[in-house]
Amino acid sequence: MVARNRLRYLAPIALAVAIAATIVVASTALSGNRSPAHSHVARHRGAHKAFANARFYTVQNGDSLSSISQKTGIPVQTLESLNPSVDPNAVQTGQRLRLRR
Repeated sequence: MVARNRLRYLAPIALAVAIAATIVVASTALSGNRSPAHSHVARHRGAHKAFANARFYTVQNGDSLSSISQKTGIPVQTLESLNPSVDPNAVQTGQRLRLRR
């Protein structure tokens, strides 16, 4: 008896999985569900209100000036001008940044 090549069945299975994944992604996009990028923006719109009257922001783990800018709605250039002693490339957890004058 000749030994059969078991790997010959993997290509059709992989093709079926790829087609199924494509269908799921396409149907999700067509159904009007928001992508993670849109939910990220919507989450931060509400966060702007939380910082509307705040004068200071305490840097959290993983924050950068750009992420703080997105959270607070204050442009990076404004954050840099209000905090001249802060190195924008080395923001440290626990630092207090001025958001308003």
